[in-house]
Amino acid sequence: MAAKRFVAIGECMIEMSAGDGAMWKAGFAGDTLNTAWYARALLPSADWQVSYVTALGDDAHSNEMAAFIRGAGIRTDHIQRMAGARPGLYLISQKNGDRVFTYWRENSAARRMVDDLPALTAGCDGADVLYFSGITLAILTPEKRGVLLDLLAQQRAGGAKIAFDPNIRPVLWESPEICLDALMMAARHADYIFPSFDDEATLFGDLAPTDTAARYHDAGAAEVIVKDGPRPCLIRVGDAVHAVPGDAVSHVVDATGAGDAFNGAWLAARLTGDADIDAATDAARKAHAIAGIVIRNHGALVVLDVIANGRGI
Repeated sequence: MAAKRFVAIGECMIEMSAGDGAMWKAGFAGDTLNTAWYARALLPSADWQVSYVTALGDDAHSNEMAAFIRGAGIRTDHIQRMAGARPGLYLISQKNGDRVFTYWRENSAARRMVDDLPALTAGCDGADVLYFSGITLAILTPEKRGVLLDLLAQQRAGGAKIAFDPNIRPVLWESPEICLDALMMAARHADYIFPSFDDEATLFGDLAPTDTAARYHDAGAAEVIVKDGPRPCLIRVGDAVHAVPGDAVSHVVDATGAGDAFNGAWLAARLTGDADIDAATDAARKAHAIAGIVIRNHGALVVLDVIANGRGI
């Protein structure tokens, strides 16, 4: 039997993190790639392929990025390559004890990945699960957002499950109103939605995670998983609602990518389990455990063998 396909669509960027003195450490990261990374680590490799769909340039950094993604066991055969283009870049520095992000992504090749619709469609065709985020939408023009959502609707009609993390980053959007409208439009095409309560409360005025879950459920999502930092996540499957706590982590090293890891771990457990509230709750417990591993390590991408050792958690 042919392997099933998990496809993540988004933007991977060059990450430069501040080190000692004038030294900077280079790496690669992006919210949808992070989730694909953990899905690949936790889905049975004999049963599932994991692919990343984006656009890169033809420069050395794009080549290194593609090789890095392939090295994680994630397929890159549908990554578009654009002559003269480059990946986006961001710096992580420290200010008053907190991280500060500075971005250069205006000319990122990923912003043009919908321009070649046949190539993008080929990357999505045959997928069992398609995963995207609010950042995937935010880097596109309004017209291209609509094209992507139409493509996802077609894929869903053909049998694919659609997973969506709103991942609200206000600085990427033209206005809060446009952001709100685009996220709710995307939600109408999704089977699984992974909102973060703090972000949702700021944009939508939600007073409690139950409000967030209800809004996305009413938009049509079969399952809503509301993340809430160290507090219990809220799972809504149909009319059933469960709060699922995770184990307390006494020493947090780096929270970068924890939500992305949660999404990847939840999907890996959910896609290999039953379709009911008990299975969704069990998937949330496993996702909390993986996120707990991630925040005890530096960086968004914890090495695969460390995560693989958490299979039995």
